[in-house]
Amino acid sequence: MGFIMEFAENLVLRLMEDPKERDKKFREHLYSVKERCNKTKEMWSYPLRPYGFWTFERHNAQLRWDAQISQVPGRRDPYDDLLENSFDTSTK
Repeated sequence: MGFIMEFAENLVLRLMEDPKERDKKFREHLYSVKERCNKTKEMWSYPLRPYGFWTFERHNAQLRWDAQISQVPGRRDPYDDLLENSFDTSTK
């Protein structure tokens, strides 16, 4: 009977993981996941958008509707200034 118990104990011990090895594998997995997360956060912080993002009709329509956005110096059409100046001089 002792032989069966010894055999079962050895079988169980062989099938069990080493706790130190298990912890080492888990730490490696955790560090790799953290590294990927940091890389993903860094990529998300870039002001890049997929191709065509700024050409959506909704976005362009909002720029035309909103006078505050459409008349900002970077977005204002330079020909508008020329047209305004030419009308101002012709009406005087």
